Amino acid sequence: MTVNTELSPASLTSSDLEQEDLFPIREVARLTGINPVTLRAWERRYGLIVPTRTDSGHRLYSMTDVETVRHILSWIERGVAVSKVGSILTKTSAAQAPSKAIPGEDTQSEYAQWQTQLKTAVSEFDDLQLERLYGQVYSRYELSVVFQGILMPLWKQLLQHKEMFGQTSGWLFLDGFLRARVSQRMVLLRGSQPRRVLVTAMAGQSHELELLVAALFIGSMEVGVRVLTVGQPFDELTLVCEKIKPQALVLFSNHAPAPELLRRLNRLTITLNCPVMLAGDAADLAQDSLAGSSIGCLGSDVHLMPQRLRRLLTGALDT
Repeated sequence: MTVNTELSPASLTSSDLEQEDLFPIREVARLTGINPVTLRAWERRYGLIVPTRTDSGHRLYSMTDVETVRHILSWIERGVAVSKVGSILTKTSAAQAPSKAIPGEDTQSEYAQWQTQLKTAVSEFDDLQLERLYGQVYSRYELSVVFQGILMPLWKQLLQHKEMFGQTSGWLFLDGFLRARVSQRMVLLRGSQPRRVLVTAMAGQSHELELLVAALFIGSMEVGVRVLTVGQPFDELTLVCEKIKPQALVLFSNHAPAPELLRRLNRLTITLNCPVMLAGDAADLAQDSLAGSSIGCLGSDVHLMPQRLRRLLTGALDT
């Protein structure tokens, strides 16, 4: 086991990262923006993170622990109480377990190396280098790794640190770059299907890039996808669907589902001539509530979403 107690993981070179296994608490604090007191409290009060301990009792955190911290922070920022985050993490992990293995330490370190290089390009606002790195990552890994393993974690990291000087500009730079690339790929996948699946976000419950990435994985050469602009009024979805006549309507949300969500969705289904499906983290969390309803549950796993969509469209999967 190699531990670097002097360097910040965010600034490590490729050779440093190849040797890096565990991080002391102050490095995790710098990488995630969460102070050590809070990290200790999450461990002591809620058991959200269980770091490795040295013989002298010092805490050491793996890359998996760092990702867990980021997941915890993302749920708190979406209005979930920290006391409830543990059950949410358990539930989402269980929902995703059949199709997605957790990357090992070596793989996560490899992803971190790419993120370090990408972050440098972003900090320099170097669009040519960012384009080169994006092309290298895209040609090296499958699509799910490109976005779930490398690009979106970096995007979320910059988003969480937007209050720091220069970080907002960096995040906007990366966000605009990725939205353009995802949109280009979706045009290629759209094909010539006259009727497509409509994908839209619940108001205020996702950023445009999150919606576009979800739509990218939902669609395929067999299933064309059309994305409605973020901010689409929920009450006007019936009007939009009457004009477009989609095969299905997919509502995307990364927030914890509100108590009235199922009631609103059920009311919507009555007014439409196509099935309604829920995707994103909200779908995983509302899975039990959706069971037996007329609402299809696509979940948030990028491998399962297109499979479930195709089966729902053909009637081979119960809602």
